[in-house]
Parts: sequence; structure tokens; C-alpha cells
Amino acid sequence: MLEHGIAYVFLGQELGGRTQDPGCYQHGKVQYDRLAQTESFRDGLRRVQEGVKKYRLAIMCAEKEPLECHRTILVARHLTVLGLDVLHIHADGRLESHADALSRLAQILNLPERDMFRSSEELLDDAYHRQEERIAYDSGSVDADEVRGVAG
Repeated sequence: MLEHGIAYVFLGQELGGRTQDPGCYQHGKVQYDRLAQTESFRDGLRRVQEGVKKYRLAIMCAEKEPLECHRTILVARHLTVLGLDVLHIHADGRLESHADALSRLAQILNLPERDMFRSSEELLDDAYHRQEERIAYDSGSVDADEVRGVAG
């Protein structure tokens, strides 16, 4: 605990977008669906669920735009499924609900609000997957040993 009552807990291993689990990669790119199924990720979500019972939490990121961050597209997606309210903090201090962020994402991706052939959940999944394709970590020329952290 720091002087101003703020504590920092690193959850990058659990909730980070650059997992060391090679099973979460396809052609060098992190696959969020695979990552979300790992025990480590589920442990991170449990820690957040427990933390919100006692503390006011902020899951921090270096990305200026929430839609460009895995915390919106991966972590917040699963936290909202668990019933937690998620607010995204913009660089100007403005707060945006996760639902509003997803509406904005659908507009950016030119996705329809309604579709005769797809449910709202399917449209939402489409938005998540399209944005994941744009922002998910791509190891590029990094080989599997480097992803696992065994190479120098």
C-alpha cells in the first residue's frame, strides 16, 4: 500500500495480451478465444472478481484508445459476462461504458445495428473478432521457444 492508499498488483501473466502459452498462438498471432480458456486467464478474472468486493479497481494500459487495447476486446468482454460493470477511461478523463465502447466499435467497423440473419450476439462476436484481428499481439518472427521464454 502506498502513501495515498493506492496499491499496484501486476496481473500481466494472467490477463496480459502477450501470453507465453504457445497454444494460444496461430501463425504467430495471439488468439483471444484460446487465451480466454486458459486456467491462468480464468485465475486473473477470479482475482478481479474478488478484488472488486474490497477495492475500487483500475485495470491499466498504455493504449490511449480503449478500443485499441486487449483489455477492452478480451478482458472487459469476459468481465461483463461475469456481471461486472466496466468503464473505460479515455485520455481526456471521460468515462465510457463498455456497452457504449462496443457501439462505437460497431460504427467504426461499419457493422449494422440489426441483421435479419444474425443475432445481436453474433454481430457483437463479429465486432470483437474483427478488432482482435487488428490489435492482437503478433509475434512476427518470434519463434515458439521465444514465446515460451526459453530462448535468449
